[in-house]
Amino acid sequence: MEREAGPEPVTELDEVTAELGGRTVLRGVSLTVGRGEVVALLGANGSGKSTVVRAVVGQVPVTGGGLRLFGHPVRSFGDWSRVGYVPQRSTAAGGVPATVREVVAAGRLARRRLRPLRRADRAAVDRAIERVGLAERAGEPVDALSGGQHQRVLIARALTAEPELLIMDEPLAGVDLDSQRVLAETLRTQVEGGASVLLVLHELGPLAPLIDRAVVLGHGRVERTVDRPALLPEGSHPCHPADELEPSAEPTLQTGVL
Repeated sequence: MEREAGPEPVTELDEVTAELGGRTVLRGVSLTVGRGEVVALLGANGSGKSTVVRAVVGQVPVTGGGLRLFGHPVRSFGDWSRVGYVPQRSTAAGGVPATVREVVAAGRLARRRLRPLRRADRAAVDRAIERVGLAERAGEPVDALSGGQHQRVLIARALTAEPELLIMDEPLAGVDLDSQRVLAETLRTQVEGGASVLLVLHELGPLAPLIDRAVVLGHGRVERTVDRPALLPEGSHPCHPADELEPSAEPTLQTGVL
């Protein structure tokens, strides 16, 4: 694959194909995320956005093409502490009674390979909780939190491992505006610290100023890439390419539905 000009890639997809349940979902997807870049995946329901990020973290096997993390094929990549993953919003504790601090600490334990946390690890957990604005609720059960606060807990759990690449699947879905703003500020801090971000979005929202490139997917393929989408004039937003969707496609990103 001939690499795109720009920062050193932390992840590269070269004509990637993937299947789910015997159905082809990705049909030759090629994209890169450079070091320090924020790349958003956009498109209608069924376009393959979530499958892309799940393939990158090894949850969906690649059936064709090449996929690399930090220069290594994903199948042989072993240093997963360099990658933080925030799945689509779910109950943060998974039905198990736990406090905010306990759930967030689980992300650090994974990095420590379940060895006891040291003082530096506990400090990293506290920093992650503070970054998402939940320091005052660190000792509370996650079941007492709102949906937006649940999402912040998942983000803090990923951040506590201090990843170089942060991958997020629809982090703004069903999240209140205050939590969206907290997320935007949290990502800004991570990027300023050198992290790269690949995320699936319904709409750009408060994250728009942070995004370097928007990759629009359709029917498992890359339809187009837009640089600095936040700078586009109103009416030409990459989140609502209605003229490129089939009449039966889901409502566009402008409506907040993928």
